[in-house]
Amino acid sequence: MTLMDIGIRNKGRVQLFDESCLDNEDKVIPFDTQLAIVTHYLITEGTPYAKVYDKAKDFIKLWSDDKIIKRNLPENVVCDLDPFQQTLFNDVFNVPFPTPVEPKFTFIDLFAGIGGFRIAMQNLGGQCVFSSEWDDQAKRTYFANYGDIPFGDITTEQTKSYIPDNFDILCAGFPCQAFSMAGKKLGFEETRGTLFFDVAEIIRRKRPKAFFLENVKGLQIHDKGRTLQTILKVLREDLDYYVPDPEIVNAMNFGVPQHRERIYIVGFRKDIHNNGFNYPKPTDTTKKWIDVREKDPVSVKYYLSTTYIETLIRHKARHESKGNGFGYAIIPDDGVASAIVVGGMGRERNLVIDNRLTDFTPVTNIKGEVNRQGWRKMTPREWARLQGFPDSFDIVVADASAYKQFGNSVAVPAIQATAKEILTCAKLI
Repeated sequence: MTLMDIGIRNKGRVQLFDESCLDNEDKVIPFDTQLAIVTHYLITEGTPYAKVYDKAKDFIKLWSDDKIIKRNLPENVVCDLDPFQQTLFNDVFNVPFPTPVEPKFTFIDLFAGIGGFRIAMQNLGGQCVFSSEWDDQAKRTYFANYGDIPFGDITTEQTKSYIPDNFDILCAGFPCQAFSMAGKKLGFEETRGTLFFDVAEIIRRKRPKAFFLENVKGLQIHDKGRTLQTILKVLREDLDYYVPDPEIVNAMNFGVPQHRERIYIVGFRKDIHNNGFNYPKPTDTTKKWIDVREKDPVSVKYYLSTTYIETLIRHKARHESKGNGFGYAIIPDDGVASAIVVGGMGRERNLVIDNRLTDFTPVTNIKGEVNRQGWRKMTPREWARLQGFPDSFDIVVADASAYKQFGNSVAVPAIQATAKEILTCAKLI
């Protein structure tokens, strides 16, 4: 178990500190925040962005004493640490998606999830100088692939205080929350209490050259369109950015076989650019489900039981009798997957037929027996491919968490195509 594992898996139960671990208000900086500071420092070392993470030097000095580390661990945590620098530095730099050696621009990754924005921006030559994500399992995946642990809750001043100045692009797939707007002026202050307010506040303070926001398609009609109008008013009038009309972008037009529509909102500081931005045209509409299917037969655990199939059939029949279109769906080999989503019928709306299984012995507790018709769920790796994540992307969590993480992610190729247009407009590439 590495120092990083200890910090993430035992959040709130491990705390290492001396007087160097106090913030400006003399409050102890939590260990998971210390880890975020150190990993961000190591990734940005040698650049002006490292200055905001200078406190990392104190933490590294403190942690280098193995006795201090072991003395502060909970009794049930097994710790077999190598010398500190080997353990930490290998974790940070030996990752599938390291920072570009000679970056062309910088960006921050808010509501980072598992880094869909990050892969896209790094592919275009960008360096991430700050990341934030509250979910601990997503943090594990993010760290395993990029080498830094995201900071936590972006709504807190402590987290905001670590965002460096003078980065180029703000990226955020922010969650959509209800805006209470009846009888109000729809201005900056009216967004308080929503996560969009925190994005807007960071834009106001840091004035990046451009921003790239992503949200669900439903934002367009949320509260009869008033939510989106509030967002646009804040960005255009209160923050004084050039913001072209948002567009719905479908991932299936950019090389992945998934019908996934999301609204993209981009903006530019007016001294950088004030007209002429165009969303990208489709680049590849040829991909089908069979193109992302696992090359080898998959585990029997992904195949549905006969009892489960009977339940799905009855459920769909009930809805069809009422004129509803709810229920399972089977994606043909030459078809395009439905949008992968978390919860509800997320996996059942993307069932496939795969007759390559030869051993039908269950490996989990199921009712009935494994079906012989080849009905199965897609695997987490197949969901990763539907979102455009390369096979070198490490899946380091259990299947349940992996489905959640990929279902919540952005589609990398669509993000990258749009980001390329943003960077071109902002004259950053």
